[in-house]
Amino acid sequence: MIIPFFDATRLVKKTEAETNAAIKRVLNSGKFVLDEEVNKFEKEFSSYIGTTHGIGVNSGTDAIKIALKTLGVGTGDEVITVSNTATPTISAIRELGATPVFVDTDEYFLMDVRKIEAAITRKAKVLLPVHLYGQTADMVEIMKIANKHSLKVVEDCAQATGSKAGDKKAGSFGDLSCFSFYPTKNLGAYGDGGMILTNSKEYATTCRQLRVYGMQETYFANIEGFNSRLDEIQAAILRTKLPTLDSNNERRAFIAHQYLSKIDNPEIELPKIRNGNLHVFHLFVVKISKRESFIDHLKKNSIGFGIHYPFPVHLQKAYEFLGYKNGSLLNTENDSEKIISLPIFPELTDKEIESVIEIINKFKFK
Repeated sequence: MIIPFFDATRLVKKTEAETNAAIKRVLNSGKFVLDEEVNKFEKEFSSYIGTTHGIGVNSGTDAIKIALKTLGVGTGDEVITVSNTATPTISAIRELGATPVFVDTDEYFLMDVRKIEAAITRKAKVLLPVHLYGQTADMVEIMKIANKHSLKVVEDCAQATGSKAGDKKAGSFGDLSCFSFYPTKNLGAYGDGGMILTNSKEYATTCRQLRVYGMQETYFANIEGFNSRLDEIQAAILRTKLPTLDSNNERRAFIAHQYLSKIDNPEIELPKIRNGNLHVFHLFVVKISKRESFIDHLKKNSIGFGIHYPFPVHLQKAYEFLGYKNGSLLNTENDSEKIISLPIFPELTDKEIESVIEIINKFKFK
């Protein structure tokens, strides 16, 4: 049995009728950019998360870039974030000429709130926590620190759509929040897509201008902006998928529970869930000190896997100029050498789940 890490074709087949109807609806309208489907999806998605305004953009990366620019971030400013993230989080900061300042991670692979204040300088402007793997960072404490130091907060929610800290969803805490609808995400489009959420009418207005060249009215730019629009077809597809997001997240949680309760191999360190958090398991990330041997075992048994992420951003060649060295972020660096992601997506069958567990439990280091 070949068990994939992720298989988009299963979802495509399962939702084919709804997807085709959505695409046909857009084609028949003759309106393909920033029209009714985008407007409706912005309202539906912001309502789902619990915010007032939604602004559809081209990608999660652009969402972060536009959110930061809306807050006035630019050359010489510092944005405090983590290195254990996808490179796009950092590239969005750099596109504006700002400097990322990295905080190490905690036992949940998230921003260690105990280390934030030591990273704050007079140049700091924004805290940018990343809700990684499907779990929300400690936003209550992050908001306290931000308020104490007069910093703004932008949440990177790309991997945590539907997750909660307490009774609030990821994306409803900060000044602005950013989502990705890349196809592999819990709520994924069939192409690129992103969203910015906020409760501020002023911020929403600025974001809407920035996504269309800085224009509020056609052909007249009030500010320097970008071309970053969520198109109508992707919005229509996402609208058909949003009503099933919670049930799909529940399926992910079921798979995670099976792994957590049945994987008993002492070589494997299972992920931790913060008390009070609703983890939506975009990824199920374990740690193992003998990773290469474990990878060989998975390959031999046709089990798909991923590593998210093998190279911390602060140690990548492109970011050498930031001045970080090996040992700068010990938890981040140690985790990067041990983490591996197991198959977890809603269309994974019960038989496949049991097979993954059985094969992992049979692993022995030789």
